[in-house]
Amino acid sequence: MKLAVLSSLLALFLSIGAAQDTSLATVKAAFDAANIPNDIHITFNPTVLLEVTFPEAAGPPVAVTAGVQLPRNATVGPPTFAVRGNIRRGQTFLVATVDPDAPTPQDPTVAQIRHLLAPNFVLVDATYASSWIRCSSLCFPAIPSTAGFNSQTIVTPSTSISNFNISAFAEETKLGNPIAGTFMRVAPDPST
Repeated sequence: MKLAVLSSLLALFLSIGAAQDTSLATVKAAFDAANIPNDIHITFNPTVLLEVTFPEAAGPPVAVTAGVQLPRNATVGPPTFAVRGNIRRGQTFLVATVDPDAPTPQDPTVAQIRHLLAPNFVLVDATYASSWIRCSSLCFPAIPSTAGFNSQTIVTPSTSISNFNISAFAEETKLGNPIAGTFMRVAPDPST
């Protein structure tokens, strides 16, 4: 099983229904610019692209590109995952989502919050099989209205939900470094 970073740090630019990432160099640069490798203590040199899409009840699905900023309500549905690149069919992966700066970027006292830890994703025609077992249920970001945006990192790596350490988990389970990832920043929902 390899560590696939789906660093869902709900991030910088509003992009609903946008295209997925197409460049490993761009994804790595976005991770480095957001200081994610240092924040979660990983070495990030992706070899494949990770695609994350959130379904929407009324409208097209929301595709995550590295560094995108999204309102919380755009990230409610359970995401789908896919990979693009030199990966063999049938390969299994672990996908994890962590928040490296919970509860807020200004006061990350309970970071990392583990939002998802899901092993045994199986690659089927560039898309992960939809039947997967979660070690940890997906819990959606809860951003205080005064917080601005809040980073959510989706990575591939079990411990308590708060104060989770994805790099320690990967080391203890011999997963190695992430092979893919993306991230987004989630802001409170717009006022209505």
